[in-house]
Amino acid sequence: MARLNLAGRTVVMTGAAGGLGRAVAVRLRERGARLALFDLDEDAVIGLAGQLGSSEVARGWAADVTDFDGLTNAVTAAADHFDGIDVVVAAAGIGTTVPMENLEPHLFERTIDINLTGVWRTFRATLPYVSATKGHMVAISSMAAFVHTPLHGAYAATKAGVWALCDATRMEVRHRGVTVGSVHPTFFKTPMLDGVHADPAGQIIWGGNSGGLWKMVDIDDVVDGVVRGIERRSKVIVVPRRNTIVSLVPGLMRPLIDRIGYPGSTIRDAIAKSDPSRQFDGGGQSAGSPSQH
Repeated sequence: MARLNLAGRTVVMTGAAGGLGRAVAVRLRERGARLALFDLDEDAVIGLAGQLGSSEVARGWAADVTDFDGLTNAVTAAADHFDGIDVVVAAAGIGTTVPMENLEPHLFERTIDINLTGVWRTFRATLPYVSATKGHMVAISSMAAFVHTPLHGAYAATKAGVWALCDATRMEVRHRGVTVGSVHPTFFKTPMLDGVHADPAGQIIWGGNSGGLWKMVDIDDVVDGVVRGIERRSKVIVVPRRNTIVSLVPGLMRPLIDRIGYPGSTIRDAIAKSDPSRQFDGGGQSAGSPSQH
């Protein structure tokens, strides 16, 4: 299928006021895209839209990915305003660093509701419009879809679910000319990751993401991956690209990751330091101890 030229195309993005969402919005605007920006923080998303241009090229709406009716209303308003939708970026998300034995059920359920069901709601609400333009839908997943780290079970489950949802949806809609992809970055610096680094459990389990298996990449690399994936209508984008083999053979790599990634008492020490009330906000959704990426 031909590459997607973003100039003049309308992109709907959830979690737009978060660290990654904001950076992607700026890059998409540089490509000439028109932006319908959704976020739970109405003031932040309207302010972001104003920084990117007039309402003819960027406009913000308050939207909650856990509220299907409200999200659908925002999608309808955006489609009416921009006369259609070409691309959807589902980027709202939150995370926790808590073992199962300490994680409160409502926090697990909230993580699923935002990170996984929120993507489904976003795709479901926008599909009629994207079908009309033979456009592209993409969700921000994570390397956590393939590498399931301890104290991260809820987050990993949602990101693996997003990968599966995108893969299944891609097959369902390809006859309409619609393409679907998922983006799988490793750790990258955002306010959300700052929250993880301020968490003693997160420091122990990932070592501050300063090197080794858990080394951070620059957020610009992730933005490049998102935009490249849209323009190429890619099924899967892995950032950095050197991690692609890990995404292809997660089962084979698991024993090696267990041995190298969590030596000695690393997991036990992280569990001892974990705080069940701490939750990190990854894009426009409030949480117990939020920190937006």
